[in-house]
Amino acid sequence: MMNFKKQVIASAIFLGAALAAHSVVAANDMPSWIQNWTLGAPSHWDYIDIDVLRHRLFLCRGDHVQVLDLPSGNVTGDIPNTNGVHGIAFAQDLKLGFASNGKANSVTVFDLDTLAVKQEIKVSGVNPDAILYDQQSRQLYTFNGKTANVTVIDVNSLQVVATIATTGKPEFAVNNGNGKIFFNVEDKAEIHTIDIVSNKLIAKWPLSHCEEPTGLAMDIKNDRLFSVCQNNTMVVTDATTGKQVASVTIGGHPDAAVYDADLATIYSSNGEGSLSVIKQIDANHYSAATNVKTVKGARTMAMDKASKIIYLPAIIDKQFTVMSYGNK
Repeated sequence: MMNFKKQVIASAIFLGAALAAHSVVAANDMPSWIQNWTLGAPSHWDYIDIDVLRHRLFLCRGDHVQVLDLPSGNVTGDIPNTNGVHGIAFAQDLKLGFASNGKANSVTVFDLDTLAVKQEIKVSGVNPDAILYDQQSRQLYTFNGKTANVTVIDVNSLQVVATIATTGKPEFAVNNGNGKIFFNVEDKAEIHTIDIVSNKLIAKWPLSHCEEPTGLAMDIKNDRLFSVCQNNTMVVTDATTGKQVASVTIGGHPDAAVYDADLATIYSSNGEGSLSVIKQIDANHYSAATNVKTVKGARTMAMDKASKIIYLPAIIDKQFTVMSYGNK
């Protein structure tokens, strides 16, 4: 039998080899610029999202939501009167979409097939920002930045059914598909957990070495949460225990995060003008980030998991533009 000292050395050599191999894969698998779509005069914008069934890209543009066809980039529709819109959520089982209107303190409900507006719902807070739909419970959650609470809407009745208090400003949220929702709390540097059945907070975990977490992504299979932070850090949290298992240096001013299970890769879009690409070696180990140059201000993104194309909006030459990055 190998003695303990030799076993430790052998394990270290194996891990080092695995890290080196993954670094090579990462170097050969970086997304690169494909094309730009120019969409007119500059405007405020926030999160973007993709309706994967209808191949449409939704862009939140201040007071309206612009809808593009994928992969052509042609404008196919517009959802008006979404004052201060931050985010989009999809209820594919009901063929409904939802826009969180931060200045109107409301949610716009629209038909996913026709884009026709069906209803506007007032939320039980101020400045609804992130928005998330849970198909199992058919409940919609808005994360209200100025009142430190979460509004719960029953999507069958389109009525507010609960309000969940938090201890700070809620930011982006993810669903594990098994009864729990996780969200960053930006001003407290924490992750909070909601139990969907009771609509109550059941955990509050500190994000050590993280300042102002914004974007959040999840590896559901391995129960890992990826929070991108304003101090050039991505923190990895065990979604079962709340323990921090890793951290990686990323680009500056991040706002969105995406995890792709097929590629075992996490992406962070950074306002400094970079896309950080991190390879997952295993649940607790991650490669150093490779930063792909984008454009200053390109801080939000959406990824088409089928084509592996990443879309990032920004202002280029005084025009609102969507850039696409992928493997050519």
